[in-house]
Amino acid sequence: MKTLTSAYKYIFLLFFFLVLSALAYNISTLSISYKEALNFFVNNSLLSIITNASTTILGQTDFALRFPFLLLYILSVALMYKITEGFFKKESDRYINLAIFSILPGLLSASLLVNSAVIVTFFTLLYIYIYKVTSKHSYILLFLFLFLDNSYAIFFLALFFYSLKKKDNNLLIVSLLLFGLSMGIYGFDTGGKPKGFLIDTFAIYASIFSPLLFIFFFYSIYRTGIKENKTLTWYVSTTSLFFSLLLSFRQRIYIEDYAPFVVIFLPYMVKLFFHNLRIRLPQFRIKHYYLTFATLFVLVLNVSLTLFYKPLYLLIEEPKKHFAYDYNCAKELASLLKSRNINYIDSEDKELLLRLKYYGIKTGSKYYLTTREQYYYDLKLDVEYFNKVLLTAYIIKEDEK
Repeated sequence: MKTLTSAYKYIFLLFFFLVLSALAYNISTLSISYKEALNFFVNNSLLSIITNASTTILGQTDFALRFPFLLLYILSVALMYKITEGFFKKESDRYINLAIFSILPGLLSASLLVNSAVIVTFFTLLYIYIYKVTSKHSYILLFLFLFLDNSYAIFFLALFFYSLKKKDNNLLIVSLLLFGLSMGIYGFDTGGKPKGFLIDTFAIYASIFSPLLFIFFFYSIYRTGIKENKTLTWYVSTTSLFFSLLLSFRQRIYIEDYAPFVVIFLPYMVKLFFHNLRIRLPQFRIKHYYLTFATLFVLVLNVSLTLFYKPLYLLIEEPKKHFAYDYNCAKELASLLKSRNINYIDSEDKELLLRLKYYGIKTGSKYYLTTREQYYYDLKLDVEYFNKVLLTAYIIKEDEK
C-alpha cells in the first residue's frame, strides 16, 4: 500500500513539475500590462509592495515581477495537499484532486498575473488548514484579512452564517464586526445603471473551472447542502457563489472577489464524483467514464489554450480581441527600440509609455512614438508573432515632426 501511495506521489510530482515548467515558460512570453504597470509605478497597494520588493531582490525582469504569485500558487497547492489529508477514501483520489486543482484555468492565470486572487486563495486555504488542525478560528488571521483585500467581506459573511449553525457567539460577533468594518473601509459599488450580467458571470465561472467542471460544481454545492454535512468550506463557497450570482442581476461584478472562495470546494466535488461512481456496479459506470473523459478533455483544452495562447493570434483577425493581448507586445517593442539605440520616447499613448518604462524606455522628447497609422515617419517597427503583425509603432524624430 505504501509503495502504491509513493507511486501516486511521484507521478503527481512529475506532473506538477511539468505544469511549473509550462508556467515558467509562459512568464517569459508575457509583457507587463497597463494595470500591472500602475500597481508597480503608481499605486500604493499590497500588489505594489509585493512586486517592488520582488524586483528589488531579483532585478527588474518579468520573472521577478510574477515570481511572488507563482510562489503563492505553489504554496496553495501544498496547502490543498495538507487540507485533504485523510479526506478521501483512497490516496489516489487525493492526488487526482491535487492535479485538477493545480491546472484549474483560473488558478493558473492567477499564478501568472499581478493580481490579488492567488493571494486570497492562499490565505483562505491557510485559514481552513489552521481550523482543521486546531479546530479553532484564527482571529489574528481574520483581522489581517480585513486589511489584506476587500474581497474578504464575503468571507466574513460566510463565517457569520457558519457561526449561526455552530452557535459560536464569539465568531458571530467578530465576523459581523469585520464585515461591517470591511464595508466601511472599502464600500460597496452600487453605481451605474442597473443591468443584468448573470450570463457573463456564468461564462467567467465556466472559464475558471472549465464548463463541464463548473456544472458539476453546481450539483456538488446543491447535493452537499441537501444531504451532506455542511462544512466551513461549503459555507464559504456557497456564500461566495450565491452573492456573486445575485449581484450579477444588477451589475458587472469583479470575479476576482469571489472566485478564490469558490475553487476551494474542489475536494468535495472530487469526493462526491468518486462516491457516485463506486456505488454503481461496473457495468453501470460507462456513462460516468464518458462524462469524466469529456470533462478532462475540455479542462486540458482550456489549460492548453491558457498556457500556449500565442498560436490563437493566427485565428483572430483583430489581435486586440485576443484575451492575452494586454499582456503582450510591450517587451518586444522595447527590445526593438533599444536595438536602434532609442531609449527615450514621447507618445500620446500614456498607457504604452508606462508599460515601456518597466523595460527601461524612459520618457523623452527626441523621438515620438505612435501606434496610429502614419504616412510620414522616420522608422516603422512591427511586433510579430508567427509572422503576424500584432502592433505597429511609427517613430518620428521630434525635430523633423
